[in-house]
Amino acid sequence: MSILLAIALQVGPNPLGGAMPDDDLVRDRPARAQTARENVEEEPLNATSAWLAGCLAQIDEDPARANTMAQIRRSETTGTDRVLANHCLGTAAAELGLWDDARTAFTAARAETPAAEPRTRARFAALAGNAALAGGDLAGAEDLLTQAETDARSAKAAVLEAIAATDRARALVALGRGDEALAVLENATTLAPERAEGWLLKATLLRRMEKLAEAQAAIERAATLAPANPAIGLEAGVIAVLGGRENAARASWQSVIDLAPGTPEAATAQDYLAQLGPAGETAAANEEPVS
Repeated sequence: MSILLAIALQVGPNPLGGAMPDDDLVRDRPARAQTARENVEEEPLNATSAWLAGCLAQIDEDPARANTMAQIRRSETTGTDRVLANHCLGTAAAELGLWDDARTAFTAARAETPAAEPRTRARFAALAGNAALAGGDLAGAEDLLTQAETDARSAKAAVLEAIAATDRARALVALGRGDEALAVLENATTLAPERAEGWLLKATLLRRMEKLAEAQAAIERAATLAPANPAIGLEAGVIAVLGGRENAARASWQSVIDLAPGTPEAATAQDYLAQLGPAGETAAANEEPVS
C-alpha cells in the first residue's frame, strides 16, 4: 500500500458532519429544518403555529427574508411566540451559514422553554450545539450537547439522547479526546442500537485508534442497518485495507461507486481504488465486502 493511500485512509468521515442522509431515523435529528416543518404541519394551525409554519416555509424560498421576519417577531412577542420566533430565526440563520446567530437563537429558545418541557429543551440545545459545531466552537458545542443529553434523559427520550450523544462525540473527537468520545458512542449505540450513524462513527473512531477487530464489528452492524449508505461502504473498505484484506476493500469501494454514483463518497472510493492499482494475484479470493 502506498504512503499516499495510507495518509488518505486516515481521513474518514468528517467529525463535524451531520447525520447520514439515508438514516431512517434521521427525522429525529433536531437540526433538520424539514422535521420542524413537518411537526408544525401535524398540529392544529392556530395563529402561533400558522406563523411558524409560514416562517419555516419562507426559508426554502428566501432565507434572508425569513431571518428578518423572525427577528421582527422575536422583538414584538413574549412566551411561546418568542420561543418559536427564535426557532425560525435559528433555522434561517443556519440556512444562511450564520452559525453564531443560529446558536444564539436556539440557546434563547431553550432558555425560554419551560423546565416542564425537557424534550423541547433538549431539541433546542441540540440545535444550538450543532450550530456551535458548524461554527467551529468545539468546547461550546460539547457544553450545549451535554445539556441536550441531560434534558433528553429527563424526558426519557432515548433516541434524542443518542443523537445528542453522537454529536457530542464528534466534538470530542475534534478536540482530540478520543477515549471520551468512544465512551459517549458506546452509550449512544446502547440507547438507540437501530441507528446506523452511531455504529458508523464508532467504527471510524475505533479504526483511528487502531482497534481494527472492534471497528470491523461496528461497521458490520452499521451495514446491516443501512446497507445502501455510501459512507458505510467507504469506511468498510478503509477498515478492510488497513487489516490487509485488499479484495474486501476493493469490493466495498466498488459497491459505493455502483450504489451511489456521482456522490462525494463515490469519488473518494474511486480515488482509493486508483491508488491501490490493479488487484494483486495473492489477494484472498474469498473475502466478502461489508456493504
